[in-house]
This record gives sequence, structure tokens and C-alpha cells, in this order.
Amino acid sequence: MARFVFLDRDGTLVRDSGYTHRIRDYELLPGVVSGLRALRTAGYRLAIVTNQSGIGRGFFDEPAYHAFQQHLLADLKKYGVAIAASFFCPHRPEAGCACRKPRPGMLQRAQKSLGAELAESFLIGDRTSDAEAALAAGCRGSVIVGPAAADDAPLPARAVRASDLKAAAAHILAQPG
Repeated sequence: MARFVFLDRDGTLVRDSGYTHRIRDYELLPGVVSGLRALRTAGYRLAIVTNQSGIGRGFFDEPAYHAFQQHLLADLKKYGVAIAASFFCPHRPEAGCACRKPRPGMLQRAQKSLGAELAESFLIGDRTSDAEAALAAGCRGSVIVGPAAADDAPLPARAVRASDLKAAAAHILAQPG
């Protein structure tokens, strides 16, 4: 079993342009590369877990999602950052699926397919639903990033706020054990 840091995509790794799917809108956020490098150096594996309801709403299709995702992965690889896998939920919020955050389905899939030790893993996202998914999956903790985060709901247990991914990585790396 391996320690992971699970990463939301839009608003956490890349600028959220609203149903982000066009490569022309691609922009890595500040602190992403240095934060991810620090986590990898410390022995964490990385995986992306992202809600993509724009697919279910008909705003874009799965090939557009995959093209954007491949662009992101290639860019991170250029900086020496390897992502073990990407998981996405294409469903609308009202679909009631088990994979859409705040439900833990994508994290549970990562546990099965990647050998992720959820109790030793963290999730970094920009919404309270990211922290709720981490808690529901039994992750060690979560960090919500952004100046004020994408929502202002109270955080669940074992969640904290950080300004950006670099600060989130510093928080995770400061945890004992």
C-alpha cells in the first residue's frame, strides 16, 4: 500500500475557467510545480480526482476532457512531476452517483487500482466537497486551497485551508509520521 496525495484539478492545479476543457484556457496555478515536487520527493504518489459535470451537462465530451487532461499530464511531466493516475466523474450533481465528490467513489477506486493506503493519504482541493470526500474515504486529512477557497462552508474534520498548492504541500509534509 502506498501513501498518496489526491489532487482536485480545476481550481487546484489549473485555473478554473468554468467547465474547464479547452487547451487554450490551460493555466497552471502558482505553487503547483514546486508543491508537487516536494510531495514526490517526500515519497507521496500523486493522483488526480476530479468532478467533470460539464460532460454530463453536455458542455463538452469525454474526448475534450481527455485531451485537456493529457495536456496537463504532459506539462507536469516536463517539470519532472509524475501523476500515477487520473479519475473523473462525468455525472451531473443530481445523478446521485458514488463517484462524484463529496462521495468517496473515486478515492475508493484509487485504493483498489493503485494500492493507495487511504488512512495515510491526503486530498488537496478547492471546495468543501473535496474535504468531505477525503473524510468519507478515511483519508488522513485534506487541504482546501485558494485565497478564500471556492466556497466558504465550514470544513469537516481533519481539513485545513492553505493559500496555494505549495502551502498545502508544506502543511502535509509538516505532519508527524
